Amino acid sequence: MKTRWMEIDAGGGERYDGYLALPRAGKGPGVVIVQEIFGVNEHIRSVAEQYALAGYVAFAPDIFWRSERRVELGYEGADRDKALALLKQVDAGQTVADLGAAAKALRALPETIGKIGAVGFCFGGQLAYLMAARGTVDAAVAYYGGGIQNKLDEAANIRVPMMFHYAEHDSSIPQTAVAEVKRHFAGHANAQFHDYAGVGHGFNCSDRSAYDQHASALAHGRTLVFLSSSL
Repeated sequence: MKTRWMEIDAGGGERYDGYLALPRAGKGPGVVIVQEIFGVNEHIRSVAEQYALAGYVAFAPDIFWRSERRVELGYEGADRDKALALLKQVDAGQTVADLGAAAKALRALPETIGKIGAVGFCFGGQLAYLMAARGTVDAAVAYYGGGIQNKLDEAANIRVPMMFHYAEHDSSIPQTAVAEVKRHFAGHANAQFHDYAGVGHGFNCSDRSAYDQHASALAHGRTLVFLSSSL
């Protein structure tokens, strides 16, 4: 596997970068890995590499670049406080546009064949959902996507396949919010929902105390099946 940081043209003479992981075969479908609020840290880079090992051209853009470039934070204490402070500085519309530029750059790579998807975690799950609503990707997956329940006016704009992973004991996303998201997608033939009993927010991340191996493996397998059929 080959990895490198790659620059993106964000328009207006501005550029930012992200972490690119290429499959061993050299080519494959593309997937944008949308970070949590903790930056393109070691965990997110390992996720990109995990998808590259599955045959995808995986790209994890640095979404906080307008405030601070290449943020790399842990999950507790001062690092968590900084992550939350950075989140408050984010212009969601601008960030979705930046991710659109990342998707465009990923499509343009000679290694990318055919369609591309997005897989986002936490705040990145919301951003993957908004990428689907903007039509910048051909499929999207939201892991415990925070705030989607507050942007359900976008649901009608989604025409591509969409998968949602939700934790039963998510302190950030109450079950009432999950039910509301499901209600808005009830007529969407290509929407899939998966609920994970007994786990909390962040269950996919092995660097977090909430990590659950069974739920993480199950969600990843479902995501790979979904992407393989959608892309």
